[in-house]
Amino acid sequence: MPIDPSYAEFIRDPRNTVRPPPPHIPLEKVRQAANSAMHQGEVVELPRVEDHHVDTGGHTVKFRLYHPAGDETRPVIFFFHGGGFVWGSIDTHDGLCRRLAAKTEAAVISIDYRLSPETPFPGARDDGLAVIRHTLGFSKALGIDPQSFALCGDSAGGQVAIATCAALVSEDRAPLQLTLIYPAIEPACDSPSQTEFAAGPLLTRDAMLWFWNCYLGGKSSSVVALDDKLTKRFPPTFIVTAENDPLRDEGERLGARLRDLGVPVTVHRGPGLLHGFLSLAIIPNSAVEAFMFVVKALKSGPDPQPAG
Repeated sequence: MPIDPSYAEFIRDPRNTVRPPPPHIPLEKVRQAANSAMHQGEVVELPRVEDHHVDTGGHTVKFRLYHPAGDETRPVIFFFHGGGFVWGSIDTHDGLCRRLAAKTEAAVISIDYRLSPETPFPGARDDGLAVIRHTLGFSKALGIDPQSFALCGDSAGGQVAIATCAALVSEDRAPLQLTLIYPAIEPACDSPSQTEFAAGPLLTRDAMLWFWNCYLGGKSSSVVALDDKLTKRFPPTFIVTAENDPLRDEGERLGARLRDLGVPVTVHRGPGLLHGFLSLAIIPNSAVEAFMFVVKALKSGPDPQPAG
């Protein structure tokens, strides 16, 4: 399907194409520019929004609780923000997490994991695990049900959510559900959609290769590969992809792989959409529909059906 026409002016502006930053520009300046470009969307008022942190012994990890019902106990969604492993924060995804909490009627805990290249894999995953273990141990004070939790992440955050899910599964503490929104999965960046959309719109293959290099920090890409024996124990999984996205095929291939391993999967491809559509100011009807698929999945879990 062609790109949704509402994006026409947006994609004509070369400033809206993500490429590796010039080496002479300080990374902090790059982060500030990238973060400011992420659109919040509707910012919903909630009864309880609180910043907390967990001390890991070597550093602290900040997280933000979004609670739709004050002190009532609710299921909890642990959210991992996107940003290529290099930028993004709990602030850039504040609006999205507020809407998720309001629409799902579950608490959302957004994790401010350490970024690459300063902290390569497995730092982000380990920060996620630290927050999950800490908050489930203090569930009563936070108003969350420790037996009812899901993981969710967008773009690079989807990769962090996958790695965190694998670690939890290996500990026999799997989440009830995993939701991935246009996730980054394959460091090789060699899928057909990576070739088709190598120059964009918005996200480029060169940018993804740079992001992965920052995240892996010289490690082999095999460190993020999933083992079938572990993956077949994954919880029901919901995957949203965008039609015009270099990452489209790898998200859908993961869905097919999980299905073949017997994991209940639902895959929804957003027609006409671009990568990162939940963080853009332009909101086509198909983006609203994709968001509501995410909400439905997080509320009740996806219906088992073929991926693709």
